[in-house]
Amino acid sequence: MNIDDLAKGIIAGERRALARAITLVESGRADHRAAAAELLAKLPTDLQALRIGLSGTPGVGKSTFIESFGMMLTAQGMRVAVLAVDPSSARSGGSILGDKTRMDRLSREPRAFIRPSPSQTHLGGVARRSREAVRLCEAAGFDVVLIETVGVGQSETVVAEMSDAFVLLLAPAGGDELQGVKRGIMEIADLIVINKADGDLKSTAARTRADYAGALRLLRKRPQDPEGFPRATAVSAMEEDGLEETWAALQELTDWRRAQGFWDHTRAAQARYWFEQDVKQRLLAQLETPQAKDDLARLSDAVAEGARDPAEAAAEFVSGLRAD
Repeated sequence: MNIDDLAKGIIAGERRALARAITLVESGRADHRAAAAELLAKLPTDLQALRIGLSGTPGVGKSTFIESFGMMLTAQGMRVAVLAVDPSSARSGGSILGDKTRMDRLSREPRAFIRPSPSQTHLGGVARRSREAVRLCEAAGFDVVLIETVGVGQSETVVAEMSDAFVLLLAPAGGDELQGVKRGIMEIADLIVINKADGDLKSTAARTRADYAGALRLLRKRPQDPEGFPRATAVSAMEEDGLEETWAALQELTDWRRAQGFWDHTRAAQARYWFEQDVKQRLLAQLETPQAKDDLARLSDAVAEGARDPAEAAAEFVSGLRAD
């Protein structure tokens, strides 16, 4: 694989080159990791897409929303990349990766690029190298990158560390649904979108939107939030109603953050966060070597038998890692 040619292809916006590059950065092989680092170093860093993280409860219509939202943006002349993270099986490690099937119209749109990736059982359903995939999409000239994550829960806050705005997608429901959504994810949501606001559910969606708007006002007011945010909107992805309002809210939020200096500050903080995470992952990877596993088993047995003090054995193990 010629890294220079691959970098040129990405900068030229070639979809095949982008797909190959994402495969490269997702690989865990040592030689691929080295090649990925070389590739990323050759790409421009001054191109910044709007990164939108999106999560929601299963069955809420995330794929339908992303397709309708993406089609609206491409109709306005924007290039849209979708990084859809599918859950991996804890038993087999496999993943269905069916997002291209669910987003049939968007997958055929020349201005769009959809890349399903397995979560690889990582916390929050965010694939291990999703942030690097975002970088590749930015270098390829995409204007908006949508990062779809799996499920809703405390661990989903991970996606906020690679997004400029975080959207929580919910279905029309009553007070029980409001109580069921975890506070952690509510506290990081910049925009709550009530989907399926059509047909018999239209009035229910309006009430749900009002409920969440009230709840958001009570939860918090962050310095990086302009007046009126976080905000709740209602949409019908099926009927493509309310999408313009949602996009306008996202633009209002991100434009204000740019003007106030929060955009650059957040990007810098996220870069620091992912650097620290990468350091931790590299340290943990040292525990997976055959020698480390043997030493850990030997010392664990000694501690269990009472032959070694736990703290002393731990110090010896860590010293062995450093020596390697």
